[in-house]
Amino acid sequence: MTQPTARPTVLAVIPARGGSKGVPAKNLAQVGGVPLVVRAVRACLASAEVTDVVVTTDAPAVAEAARAAAEALGETARLHCVQRPEAIAGDTATSEAAVLHAMDDYESAYDRSVDVVLLVQCTSPFVTREDIDGVAASVAREGADSAVTVAPFHGFLWRDGSAVEDHNYGVNHDKSVRPRRQDRPEDLLETGAAYAMDAAGFRTHRHRFFGHTALVRTDPARVLEIDDPHDLARARALAPLLDPAPLPTREDIDAVVLDFDGTQTDDRVLIDADGRETVAVHRGDGLGIAALRKAGLPLLILSTEQNPVVAARAHKLRVPVLHGIDRKDLALKQWCDEQSIAPERVMYVGNDVNDLPCFALAGWPVAVASAHDSVRAAARAVTTTPGGSGAIREIAAWLLGPTLTTPTK
Repeated sequence: MTQPTARPTVLAVIPARGGSKGVPAKNLAQVGGVPLVVRAVRACLASAEVTDVVVTTDAPAVAEAARAAAEALGETARLHCVQRPEAIAGDTATSEAAVLHAMDDYESAYDRSVDVVLLVQCTSPFVTREDIDGVAASVAREGADSAVTVAPFHGFLWRDGSAVEDHNYGVNHDKSVRPRRQDRPEDLLETGAAYAMDAAGFRTHRHRFFGHTALVRTDPARVLEIDDPHDLARARALAPLLDPAPLPTREDIDAVVLDFDGTQTDDRVLIDADGRETVAVHRGDGLGIAALRKAGLPLLILSTEQNPVVAARAHKLRVPVLHGIDRKDLALKQWCDEQSIAPERVMYVGNDVNDLPCFALAGWPVAVASAHDSVRAAARAVTTTPGGSGAIREIAAWLLGPTLTTPTK
């Protein structure tokens, strides 16, 4: 029998010096109310590809902020802080040197070889989990030797050539020809946010680019590197537009109402030869619902589906259910009145257009990741997990924390 392939060790390294000439204490500067190093830590810990995260720093305050971020996420076991030696902590030190030192320290401390190493820069405040997943997967699972995040770039580049005879000239174009944008080959701009390298190859080449380099595309709107105070001001202005909406907490919610098909299932129906319909649910969702019930939150499953499987699932979860409902918004309003719960204190979780009237009524409309585009657009928050794959477990973690226990006051 073929043995399953062991998961590679993917180490994300975040260089975060304490000093900076352009912006004092830059890696602790806040964008969207969050220090830059914390933003990078959160993105790395959210990655499904990353095994562990190392913050390499010469500043105790940076290490303290990183540890606090990991603790808030319940991920202290995956976050490691490395004291960067003075020799590679100055303004002329390279990121490659910091990554190599962090790899050595990690492998020595945990007696574990690194297969893929990432370089994730704090100075790119809008780096996302998807960016990190993309570069990591390119090397860990898709055969690339190195990978980098890039964004489409359509600008005409010029270089000041006043010191030479030809004077100023075009870099990526012939200045005597002005082709239309659609007639030009597409250029890709290196974003500076995230890189991934095969660890053995990186040790050999001691540079982030070697062999086959995969180009992982990202949203050009998120491309911004903070090198000076003007960059920091721009990032702070953009944060309200680019940062995900804040997630609800237990203090925001008095009740949770759940759609069924496409929310607690993957929206598929299996039909046997006798015409009986079955669906697949996720055990993690059952765990999350049980934790919410134990925490004392009123729950309701509300569905237009008439299939008795909805009632059967609700019975097993010990959650009240209303199904076969044509006007879900009217049923939701009546239930809120009966429970003396203000609709603006209700979280409603759905996935399709028939949930939109309930979205308009509830204070916290939430869409699962696989929801229809119009539903995602109307939601106040969107899960990272698709319906039927643990989305309700994710929502329970928003309200109760990763351990699914009611926070103590």
